[in-house]
Formats: sequence, structure tokens, C-alpha cells
Amino acid sequence: EVQLVESGGGLVQPGGSLRLSCAASGFTFSSYYMTWVRQAPGKGLQWVSSIYRDGYTVYADSVKGRFTMSRDNAKNTVYLQMNSLKSEDTALYYCARYGGSYYGVDYWGKGTLVTISS
Repeated sequence: EVQLVESGGGLVQPGGSLRLSCAASGFTFSSYYMTWVRQAPGKGLQWVSSIYRDGYTVYADSVKGRFTMSRDNAKNTVYLQMNSLKSEDTALYYCARYGGSYYGVDYWGKGTLVTISS
């Protein structure tokens, strides 16, 4: 059974940092492209970043230069290091697996809440 479990969310002041983790199980982690997606209160889903199997990363313009996504294939875990946090980064952050062009994003975690407030 595929499982994605996020952790690391919390309440942080503007300008602060957080590191989110997503522990994966039930599949060959190193073979998959992984993604972070967020949903701000009352808004739709917003793609944040993705990491290819080889570690190449891509980011949304809104987080570029502030967020860094990485993966540890030995630990079956992806990370999202978030620096210089802003109030508009407040959201529920989901980790997701990309199953390829045919399936798209096929598995999601339950999310971890990030709140940026003074």
C-alpha cells in the first residue's frame, strides 16, 4: 500500500524557516518524481515544487529562491526547506507522487499545516 506521510508543519513568524518532510512507503521511491502542493485557506490547490528521480528540482515562481526541495532515496523521504516565510505561505502542504504522464499525480498524503503569523 502506497503511503505518504508529511510532517514538520507548525506556526512560524514571518521571516522564519521550517522544514517539511514526507516519508514514503509501499513503492520504489527512487523511481518516482515527487511533488509538493499546497492549499491556502479558502483557495484552490497550488503547485509548489517537484523533484525528478535524478534530484533535479523545479519551483513555482512564488517560492523560487526561498524554498528548496530535496530527496533522500535511502530514507524514502522528500523534504521541503522553507526560508523567508511570508504570511501568504500559510497553507496545508501536501506531498504527492507523480505516476507518469498517463496517471498524473496518483497518491497524496494527508498534509501538514503551515501557519505564518506574528
